[in-house]
Amino acid sequence: MRISMLMSLIRPTAPIILGISLGFTLSLLSGTWVDESCDSDSDEMLIAQPESLKGARKPSSISSGTTSNNGNIEKDFEAKIVPFNKPAQQGPPKNVFRAKYASTELGIRERLFVSVFTSKTTLNTLAVAINRTLNHHLHGRLNFFTGTRNRKLPHGMIVVSHGDERPVPNMFHSVQYLLEHHIAEYDWFYFVQDDTYTQPDRLKILVSHLSMDLKLYMGHPGEFIGGKTQARYCHSGPGFLLSRALLMKLQPFLEQCRTDIISVRPDEWLGRCIIDYAGISCVKEYEGLNYNYFAMENNMDHNRMGDYGFQNALTIHPVTRAELMYRLHKHFMEIELQRTYEEIEKLQSEIKNVSEVAVDGNKSALWPIGITPPFEPKSRFEVLCWDYFTEKHLFSCVDGAPKCQLNGADRDDVADVIKVAVAELNKKYTPVVQLSVPQLVNGYRRFDHTRGMEYTLDLQFQATTESGHQKSIARRVHLVRPLSQVEIIPMPYVTEATRVHILLPLASYESHVALHFLDHCSSNLLETGENAVLNFLFTYEPAEAQKVSKNDVFAEVKAKVTALERRYPSVKVSWISIKTESPGVLQILDIVSRKHPVDTLFLLVTPDTVLNSEFLNRCRMNAISGRQAFFPIHFQDFDPRVAYPEQTPPGSPDLVREVGHFDHYTFEEACFYNSDYMTSRTRMPGDLPENEELLESLDLYDVFVQYSGLHVFRAVEPALHQAYRNRTCDQRLNEVAFHRCLQSTLEGQGSRSQLAMLLFEQEQGNST
Repeated sequence: MRISMLMSLIRPTAPIILGISLGFTLSLLSGTWVDESCDSDSDEMLIAQPESLKGARKPSSISSGTTSNNGNIEKDFEAKIVPFNKPAQQGPPKNVFRAKYASTELGIRERLFVSVFTSKTTLNTLAVAINRTLNHHLHGRLNFFTGTRNRKLPHGMIVVSHGDERPVPNMFHSVQYLLEHHIAEYDWFYFVQDDTYTQPDRLKILVSHLSMDLKLYMGHPGEFIGGKTQARYCHSGPGFLLSRALLMKLQPFLEQCRTDIISVRPDEWLGRCIIDYAGISCVKEYEGLNYNYFAMENNMDHNRMGDYGFQNALTIHPVTRAELMYRLHKHFMEIELQRTYEEIEKLQSEIKNVSEVAVDGNKSALWPIGITPPFEPKSRFEVLCWDYFTEKHLFSCVDGAPKCQLNGADRDDVADVIKVAVAELNKKYTPVVQLSVPQLVNGYRRFDHTRGMEYTLDLQFQATTESGHQKSIARRVHLVRPLSQVEIIPMPYVTEATRVHILLPLASYESHVALHFLDHCSSNLLETGENAVLNFLFTYEPAEAQKVSKNDVFAEVKAKVTALERRYPSVKVSWISIKTESPGVLQILDIVSRKHPVDTLFLLVTPDTVLNSEFLNRCRMNAISGRQAFFPIHFQDFDPRVAYPEQTPPGSPDLVREVGHFDHYTFEEACFYNSDYMTSRTRMPGDLPENEELLESLDLYDVFVQYSGLHVFRAVEPALHQAYRNRTCDQRLNEVAFHRCLQSTLEGQGSRSQLAMLLFEQEQGNST
């Protein structure tokens, strides 16, 4: 009884007692226990202190004073923070290079590199056929390797010649070339002979399902001569795949394979090298992925093209004629196209079935199924207008005329749309009714930027029934030519680290403007350490050249260049003096081109051009050797008296229409590679390079458009700026160039509203 009463009294206070006890216990456990020794020889951690402070005791030790060796009592220890490393002195900020491609910074590699082994005799036949059937289907790179080659190469092909026709050394040098130049850029390397047809889509699918870290040797396995080992090598005829990881493992032993392994067949030699030093054998199948190969027979029966092995082949070998290569490619592309159409129809059917159970019913499946819905305007100004056309005329012309002839691409477009409409209607009504003799009564079209070109056609037909009765009927049809899928176009690798050689042709009357050009370059390029080289091209007329020793018209510019070189010791500004009566840009570039390597990146400018790092980076990115030349459209300032009447112009004006405009009439600035310019000049007609009058009539833009074969990239450049200067057009220009110069000068005065206001004020002043 007493125990139960006691428990009833203790139970409410038990949590409190337990909590207090636990708190005391944790506080005792978390405390620091110090066993202080009285021995003067005890171990103490000493921290070096400046001069007066000899040492410091352990943080847990407490002392009111210590006795030094000379008997003096030292002061109590005062804690001080001693930095282990002094902070580095702040210097001028350094330029940090940042690549504009995410793949560059993340180290992302391309998926596939294709190596084709060809010869001097088949380079212009079978190799060209492989390039045309394979190259544009792949997102990687295609190289052709040969022992020797002709001096003239097929256009658009990358050919590497090793100078040795023997098959095994050719294989060795090709693998060595890949290890030295491309091993860091690609995950998979495909090797194939030029008498092998490769189905590009199946090759891409195979590589896309393989991990980049695999050590894989995949192809058509074969036994070594003698058959003493169970390991297999991959035949080079059907082609084979090598992973980057496997080639990296093979790299240290490649030279040893060259000297130790004796073979007359390159595929056997490489297979033996891989087996001996990497321990990996050739396989035909890996995790359900098959390397399907079909052996082509001479005069093969076309009925065999329906075989399962042929239809599913990745490679076909041997293909002895280029014509047969093209026929095979057409056959397999038709198969892939038919499969694509079947997949589209299947997806459309699934979308239609799913839409029936949706909230809106069939309304949720917009026509055509799978195509982006049409644009819905939010205001009257966003309504897309339809253009009216007939089979002969278009009633919405580019020049603003109300009616014009239907020609060229527009005529082909209308004819194609009518043809498709008739085919689709016959597919729907056959065999009950056959429609023929279509006539366009009314036609409407509009371009919807969200989905493509839309058409509405009123067509008149001659309808013929199964019994032979004929009747004229009219039908309205709607068609859509959808925009194709947006794809990333593979481009060659470019870098922002490329040095830019800035070329400034300068006449005597422009010397004072060149001084301002040097001031801008000093602040925008030289002070920031931009990777660029200035090249002045001084053009002297004959009379000026005779007086150059006494009265140099460019003396002031040269003096300023010398001053800049003293101010920036690491900067070297070069100049070339040219004596000519007609300082055409092509004649000047011919001289400069011979003095620079072929891989030099040129930037042609004018004295009014204001350069900066942002534009130079875009020059490097948009000029691609062998592919593209860049002609930027600069922002031209208006006359300050018109843009800022009775005001002081700002130092750096904004890009607004009251201040200036993008001058589409000038082609003075250009970014291009020296090799591309030299190629363009060699492609000009034989008599043109020697005809100075014709050369003067051409500008650099015309040369690249007509003779280079490159893609000319013409775009507005907001970072490229030109200050206003009252210029006079050269009378020696041809009619088209002179008209462009005159138009540029007139439109550079000011905007239409500003010029109209000046005329209005002038008329008011005259009237009063």
